[in-house]
Amino acid sequence: MEVPYTALSREALRGVITEFVTREGTDYGDRVYSLNEKIEHVMGQLRAGEVHIFYDQDTETCNLVSGRELRRLERESAREEQD
Repeated sequence: MEVPYTALSREALRGVITEFVTREGTDYGDRVYSLNEKIEHVMGQLRAGEVHIFYDQDTETCNLVSGRELRRLERESAREEQD
């Protein structure tokens, strides 16, 4: 299910974003960005509606996903609920 970023406290939102941007294998290209720059970049994407927070009830985890990925995940969740 989608969790509006505005529903999270400032600390919780920063924690979700920090966990995402510090994952091993996350690639930001040739330029080196500071942690704060990465967090601000993701915040901008959330505000613009380009990125969404998806909470998976089965695994009790959340992830940042594109709008397209969010729609796919929501369809899968709806199918699982019907079964």
